Amino acid sequence: MSARGKARRRALDILFEAELRGEDPLKILAERVERQEPPVNEYTSTIVEGVARHHARIDELITTYAEGWTLDRMPAVDRNLLRGGTYELLWMPGVPEGVVISEWVHLAGELSTDESPQFVNGLLARFKQLKPSLTL
Repeated sequence: MSARGKARRRALDILFEAELRGEDPLKILAERVERQEPPVNEYTSTIVEGVARHHARIDELITTYAEGWTLDRMPAVDRNLLRGGTYELLWMPGVPEGVVISEWVHLAGELSTDESPQFVNGLLARFKQLKPSLTL
């Protein structure tokens, strides 16, 4: 797994943990940075901070475009995969879109249900297609 792949996985871990504990992901991130075991990559921090900053818009987009699924019905892993992937796809222009989608789909395949990779791929691909109109 690439360094950025590991950073994405760590960001997902932090976002998932924050949701399960009902805490601010920035608080969990700060705890992990302070503990330094394992060390938190700068890219991980960028993703977690970005998801926290754009959380309302990201959840609005997921809710709008996830046909037949509400956020509450999605597995928590999928919600957070989509949050991280959506942030990276829409607000990090220096990262190749295909790589972003591929990496988050790969994480879905490793960590979630059999249907999750296809679901995550479909939604992130839709966001890629609509990107110019979504970040306004």
